[in-house]
Amino acid sequence: MSRLTLSSAPSGSVIDSGIYGHFAEHLGRCIYEGLWVGPGSSIPNTHGLRNDVVAALKALKVPVLRWPGGCFADEYHWKDGIGPQPERKRMVNTHWGGLVEDNSFGTHEFLLLCEMIGCEPYVNGNVGSGTVQEMSEWVEYMTFDGDSPMARLRRDHGRDKPWNVRYFGVGNESWGCGGNMRPEAYADEYRKFQTFVRNYGENKVYRIACGAAVDDYRWTEVLMRDAAKYMDGLTLHHYAWEPRWNEKETATGFSRGSWFRLLASAQRMDELITRHKAIMDQHDPDKRISMIVDEWGAWHKEEKGTNPGFLYQQNSIRDALVAGMTLNIFHKHSDRVRMANLAQMVNVLQSVVLTDKEKMLLTPTYHVLRMFQGHQGARNVVVDLEKEDLPESPGLPRFSASASLDSHGTLRLSLCHLDPDKEATLSVELPSGTSMAKAKGEVLTGSTMDSHNTFAKPNEVKPTAFSAFHMDGKHLSVKMPARSVVVLTFEA
Repeated sequence: MSRLTLSSAPSGSVIDSGIYGHFAEHLGRCIYEGLWVGPGSSIPNTHGLRNDVVAALKALKVPVLRWPGGCFADEYHWKDGIGPQPERKRMVNTHWGGLVEDNSFGTHEFLLLCEMIGCEPYVNGNVGSGTVQEMSEWVEYMTFDGDSPMARLRRDHGRDKPWNVRYFGVGNESWGCGGNMRPEAYADEYRKFQTFVRNYGENKVYRIACGAAVDDYRWTEVLMRDAAKYMDGLTLHHYAWEPRWNEKETATGFSRGSWFRLLASAQRMDELITRHKAIMDQHDPDKRISMIVDEWGAWHKEEKGTNPGFLYQQNSIRDALVAGMTLNIFHKHSDRVRMANLAQMVNVLQSVVLTDKEKMLLTPTYHVLRMFQGHQGARNVVVDLEKEDLPESPGLPRFSASASLDSHGTLRLSLCHLDPDKEATLSVELPSGTSMAKAKGEVLTGSTMDSHNTFAKPNEVKPTAFSAFHMDGKHLSVKMPARSVVVLTFEA
């Protein structure tokens, strides 16, 4: 039996709600059909935004949304997406499918979406093919309340008062699709561009620099050495994928070996954050600069019969475990990780929502994020989990766990059991004084390794009440089903 001990010492760092952020790129059916159907659509909408999807995202309490990319950000010219929609400039989306982008969803539509969901916008600027002036004018257009060319242009397009846009990314994946730069070259470009990302009035911009891909530790070293004092956040990108994903293994119908390889890839996030964080600590011991994991999630081979450039994939209980264990890792490192953006919100990669014309469903990943909601803004409680690897995958732990304590004294414990076949019992030592009087639990699992929701059966995988836990002497005994995510709540 594995053992888990929750610290009784003073609480750790606050789990920033930004860790539960999302990402929406002009890619496949994420924006068009997923979020935006246009005001003339027969699908119920508000100013062109799907009512059902907006309601689902609002219920999820999405804290922050990143847009317009991704690789698309560095070929996006924001002035093409403002003004009367029929007059907007059309372009070819060269990164994702080569389709014509009509720019009907632009700055005003994105910021309206954020207002409707109740989240903060995170805008990613164009360094790769854009100019300093273009980026500077975008910030002015969105945030300046005075009399200036861009403020007047915004008013001409129907918005009198500026928006509050706190988060602004200066380029995306500048080591790859954003320019194929060396870290020294990007550090210089970042220093130049961010100079003209100005604060207007009370809008204080949180400047986010493009960080490393996966294990490029030299990139982090150079950016922290050469540009740390000019940034508030530094990004990291890591996707969980099965090494043979481009051959046979897909999001459903996969092999047992694929189960373990994908989860091991997701678990690698802990090592990546630990090592990048150590470099950041050398240059920023006070932890002023946030690590922002603004692209993460499971990346599978696209579904058969769909456009390969659309990256549409199903979402199973295995993906729910990827989400749960990754969030547990972010909680562990919440002293430095203060935002993360799941890729992507609708119909692309590890989505929380899938749509098919007028139909919509919630994925297992959606349910995990909803179950974990209570961790947002609470203090991380340090956990000591006795290491027990799964026999078929040395190095991959059987369990993943994190805990938090909120301002009301409520303790939450989130657990993932990664074994695809067998249930197992976890012994938990709770902090002294924890009350069992109002303890309750919720579980998400599936009948098979690839259990998932379809439009014909949208509730195949959904949370249910969980009661398989009790006090056994001084320890809490939790009987975890195979392939399951459990959240236990202990009210003060």
